[in-house]
Amino acid sequence: MEKLLNQKGCVVWITGLSGSGKSTLACALNHALHARGKLSYILDGDNCRHGLNSNLGFTAEDRVENIRRIREVAKLFYDGGFICIASLISPFSKDRDACRDSLPQGDFIEVYMDVPLEVCEARDSKGLYKLARAGKIKGFTGIDDPYEPPLNAEIVLHQTDGFCDPPSVMAEKIVSLLERKGYLEAA
Repeated sequence: MEKLLNQKGCVVWITGLSGSGKSTLACALNHALHARGKLSYILDGDNCRHGLNSNLGFTAEDRVENIRRIREVAKLFYDGGFICIASLISPFSKDRDACRDSLPQGDFIEVYMDVPLEVCEARDSKGLYKLARAGKIKGFTGIDDPYEPPLNAEIVLHQTDGFCDPPSVMAEKIVSLLERKGYLEAA
Protein backbone atom coordinates (compact mmCIF):
# COMPACT_ATOMS: atom_id res chain seq x y z
CA MET A 1 0.00 0.00 0.00
CA GLU A 2 2.88 2.37 0.82
CA LYS A 3 4.27 2.27 -2.71
CA LEU A 4 0.82 2.79 -4.23
CA LEU A 5 0.13 5.82 -2.03
CA ASN A 6 3.75 7.03 -1.88
CA GLN A 7 3.43 7.53 1.85
CA LYS A 8 3.65 5.56 5.08
CA GLY A 9 0.61 5.21 7.35
CA CYS A 10 0.64 6.73 10.82
CA VAL A 11 -1.72 8.15 13.43
CA VAL A 12 -1.42 11.80 14.45
CA TRP A 13 -3.28 12.04 17.76
CA ILE A 14 -4.17 15.64 18.67
CA THR A 15 -5.12 16.04 22.34
CA GLY A 16 -6.01 18.97 24.57
CA LEU A 17 -8.84 20.66 26.39
CA SER A 18 -12.13 21.58 24.76
CA GLY A 19 -11.59 24.84 22.87
CA SER A 20 -7.82 24.36 22.53
CA GLY A 21 -8.01 24.27 18.72
CA LYS A 22 -7.73 20.53 18.07
CA SER A 23 -10.37 20.35 15.34
CA THR A 24 -9.13 23.53 13.68
CA LEU A 25 -5.58 22.16 13.64
CA ALA A 26 -6.79 18.80 12.31
CA CYS A 27 -8.51 20.53 9.39
CA ALA A 28 -5.42 22.65 8.65
CA LEU A 29 -3.19 19.57 8.78
CA ASN A 30 -5.57 17.63 6.53
CA HIS A 31 -5.52 20.52 4.03
CA ALA A 32 -1.70 20.76 4.13
CA LEU A 33 -1.34 17.03 3.52
CA HIS A 34 -3.88 17.00 0.67
CA ALA A 35 -2.04 19.96 -0.93
CA ARG A 36 1.03 17.68 -1.02
CA GLY A 37 -0.98 14.87 -2.58
CA LYS A 38 -1.10 12.80 0.62
CA LEU A 39 -4.04 10.72 1.73
CA SER A 40 -5.29 11.56 5.21
CA TYR A 41 -8.51 11.32 7.16
CA ILE A 42 -9.78 13.10 10.28
CA LEU A 43 -11.43 11.27 13.15
CA ASP A 44 -12.88 14.14 15.15
CA GLY A 45 -14.11 13.39 18.67
CA ASP A 46 -17.32 15.41 18.31
CA ASN A 47 -18.16 13.84 14.95
CA CYS A 48 -17.48 10.31 16.21
CA ARG A 49 -19.81 10.93 19.16
CA HIS A 50 -22.65 11.72 16.72
CA GLY A 51 -22.32 8.40 14.89
CA LEU A 52 -19.93 5.64 15.89
CA ASN A 53 -20.14 6.49 19.58
CA SER A 54 -23.66 7.94 19.78
CA ASN A 55 -24.63 5.33 22.37
CA LEU A 56 -21.94 6.53 24.81
CA GLY A 57 -22.21 9.15 27.52
CA PHE A 58 -19.46 10.80 29.52
CA THR A 59 -19.03 8.39 32.41
CA ALA A 60 -15.48 7.21 33.07
CA GLU A 61 -16.30 3.86 31.43
CA ASP A 62 -17.89 5.50 28.39
CA ARG A 63 -14.89 7.80 27.92
CA VAL A 64 -12.55 4.80 27.92
CA GLU A 65 -14.79 3.02 25.40
CA ASN A 66 -14.98 6.15 23.22
CA ILE A 67 -11.18 6.28 22.97
CA ARG A 68 -10.94 2.51 22.44
CA ARG A 69 -13.33 2.62 19.48
CA ILE A 70 -11.61 5.59 17.90
CA ARG A 71 -8.25 3.87 18.42
CA GLU A 72 -9.53 0.80 16.56
CA VAL A 73 -10.86 2.89 13.65
CA ALA A 74 -7.58 4.86 13.54
CA LYS A 75 -5.71 1.55 13.28
CA LEU A 76 -7.86 0.55 10.29
CA PHE A 77 -6.97 3.79 8.50
CA TYR A 78 -3.32 3.26 9.47
CA ASP A 79 -3.42 -0.28 8.05
CA GLY A 80 -4.79 1.19 4.81
CA GLY A 81 -1.77 3.49 4.53
CA PHE A 82 -3.61 6.66 5.53
CA ILE A 83 -2.22 9.41 7.70
CA CYS A 84 -5.03 9.28 10.25
CA ILE A 85 -5.59 12.48 12.20
CA ALA A 86 -7.45 11.80 15.46
CA SER A 87 -8.62 14.98 17.16
CA LEU A 88 -10.17 14.50 20.57
CA ILE A 89 -9.77 15.55 24.18
CA SER A 90 -8.68 12.05 25.31
CA PRO A 91 -8.04 13.26 28.86
CA PHE A 92 -6.34 10.20 30.34
CA SER A 93 -2.70 9.25 29.76
CA LYS A 94 -3.37 5.53 30.03
CA ASP A 95 -5.89 5.67 27.16
CA ARG A 96 -3.50 7.62 24.92
CA ASP A 97 -0.68 5.24 25.88
CA ALA A 98 -2.88 2.28 24.87
CA CYS A 99 -3.30 3.93 21.46
CA ARG A 100 0.46 4.41 21.17
CA ASP A 101 1.09 0.79 22.23
CA SER A 102 -1.37 -0.54 19.63
CA LEU A 103 0.84 0.63 16.74
CA PRO A 104 4.42 -0.13 15.76
CA GLN A 105 6.94 2.09 17.53
CA GLY A 106 7.06 5.58 16.05
CA ASP A 107 3.81 5.33 14.08
CA PHE A 108 1.77 7.12 16.78
CA ILE A 109 2.50 10.84 16.86
CA GLU A 110 1.03 12.65 19.81
CA VAL A 111 0.38 16.38 19.43
CA TYR A 112 -0.51 18.24 22.61
CA MET A 113 -2.42 21.50 22.33
CA ASP A 114 -1.06 23.13 25.49
CA VAL A 115 -3.54 25.98 25.76
CA PRO A 116 -4.41 27.38 29.22
CA LEU A 117 -7.86 26.65 30.59
CA GLU A 118 -8.72 30.38 30.75
CA VAL A 119 -7.99 30.73 27.02
CA CYS A 120 -10.14 27.70 26.19
CA GLU A 121 -12.94 29.12 28.33
CA ALA A 122 -12.68 32.50 26.60
CA ARG A 123 -13.04 30.77 23.20
CA ASP A 124 -15.92 28.49 24.34
CA SER A 125 -17.77 28.62 21.02
CA LYS A 126 -20.15 25.85 22.15
CA GLY A 127 -20.91 27.40 25.55
CA LEU A 128 -19.83 24.22 27.33
CA TYR A 129 -17.55 25.82 29.91
CA LYS A 130 -20.31 28.23 30.90
CA LEU A 131 -22.71 25.31 31.39
CA ALA A 132 -20.08 23.35 33.35
CA ARG A 133 -19.33 26.33 35.61
CA ALA A 134 -23.08 26.70 36.22
CA GLY A 135 -23.27 23.03 37.24
CA LYS A 136 -25.43 22.07 34.26
CA ILE A 137 -22.75 19.74 32.86
CA LYS A 138 -21.12 17.34 35.32
CA GLY A 139 -17.74 15.70 34.74
CA PHE A 140 -16.52 18.31 32.26
CA THR A 141 -12.83 17.91 31.50
CA GLY A 142 -10.79 20.77 32.92
CA ILE A 143 -13.55 21.94 35.27
CA ASP A 144 -14.63 19.06 37.51
CA ASP A 145 -12.93 16.19 35.69
CA PRO A 146 -9.16 15.93 35.20
CA TYR A 147 -7.06 16.31 32.08
CA GLU A 148 -3.69 14.57 32.24
CA PRO A 149 -1.25 16.41 29.98
CA PRO A 150 1.02 14.19 27.89
CA LEU A 151 4.51 13.76 29.30
CA ASN A 152 6.20 12.66 26.07
CA ALA A 153 4.25 14.16 23.18
CA GLU A 154 6.20 14.32 19.94
CA ILE A 155 4.94 17.87 19.42
CA VAL A 156 3.70 20.39 21.99
CA LEU A 157 1.95 23.44 20.57
CA HIS A 158 1.43 26.29 23.01
CA GLN A 159 0.96 29.99 23.28
CA THR A 160 3.88 32.37 22.99
CA ASP A 161 3.41 35.77 24.61
CA GLY A 162 -0.33 35.13 24.88
CA PHE A 163 -0.80 34.16 21.22
CA CYS A 164 -1.07 30.87 19.37
CA ASP A 165 0.44 30.43 15.93
CA PRO A 166 -2.11 30.35 13.10
CA PRO A 167 -3.44 26.84 12.39
CA SER A 168 -1.55 26.64 9.08
CA VAL A 169 1.76 27.35 10.87
CA MET A 170 1.02 24.72 13.52
CA ALA A 171 0.06 22.24 10.79
CA GLU A 172 3.37 22.85 9.01
CA LYS A 173 5.23 21.92 12.22
CA ILE A 174 3.50 18.54 12.11
CA VAL A 175 4.12 18.16 8.36
CA SER A 176 7.82 18.86 8.95
CA LEU A 177 7.96 16.10 11.55
CA LEU A 178 6.16 13.71 9.20
CA GLU A 179 8.67 14.56 6.47
CA ARG A 180 11.66 14.05 8.78
CA LYS A 181 10.29 10.69 9.93
CA GLY A 182 9.68 9.53 6.33
CA TYR A 183 5.89 9.30 6.41
CA LEU A 184 5.41 11.42 3.28
CA GLU A 185 7.18 8.98 1.00
CA ALA A 186 7.05 5.23 0.44
CA ALA A 187 9.40 3.20 2.61
